Amino acid sequence: MSSPLPSSTPAPAPAATASVLDLASVVPVVVVEDAADAVPLARALVAGGLPAIEVTLRTPAARDALRAIAAEVPDAVVGAGTVITPGQVREVVAAGARFLVSPGWTDVLLESMRASGVPFLPGVSTVSEVVALLERGVREMKFFPARAAGGTAYLKAIAGPLPQARFCPTGGIGPDSAPDYLALPNVACVGGSWMLPADAVAARDWARVERLARAAADLSAGGAAR
Repeated sequence: MSSPLPSSTPAPAPAATASVLDLASVVPVVVVEDAADAVPLARALVAGGLPAIEVTLRTPAARDALRAIAAEVPDAVVGAGTVITPGQVREVVAAGARFLVSPGWTDVLLESMRASGVPFLPGVSTVSEVVALLERGVREMKFFPARAAGGTAYLKAIAGPLPQARFCPTGGIGPDSAPDYLALPNVACVGGSWMLPADAVAARDWARVERLARAAADLSAGGAAR
């Protein structure tokens, strides 16, 4: 993981983003191995109709990638995923992240994300975690790992007793299952990386990424990718 951002190169202040869940029906979950790929990759996603981009903090290149997208792709709404510490919250917001996504949450992490001033999606996989977040005034959440944690059946089951909670499921979702999630009343969007196949990224085939992004953007509740 890269070192903290140098104070001499502050990122431009991000524009306000009211809710992560309302940005797009599909949020690409991006793992960047080479920061040089970040800008063309983001431009391909935006051109395909997917402006909300989650850059996960899983590689040493992640922070540089996030910073580059924030600075050079103004039509992208770039956020940071796999955020698990208050230090990471501060670093990625300084780099230009306009939303935050965590795989889980603690009170310390939650308060740090809340204090950041940008929208955030804390991760949940149990009813108790959902109820605990509702008690703390948080209604928008990431459901992770979606398929392993029960998938659409689980989310459908908790929609009745917990209608105030809204979710972005991620984890094991593809173009065939995404419409089933989007058809649920408590699901506003889904996250996934199927529009970023490893071979296309390795070949820097951004035209293919754009085509797959466009197909993902065309997904609708009960429909299928064209």
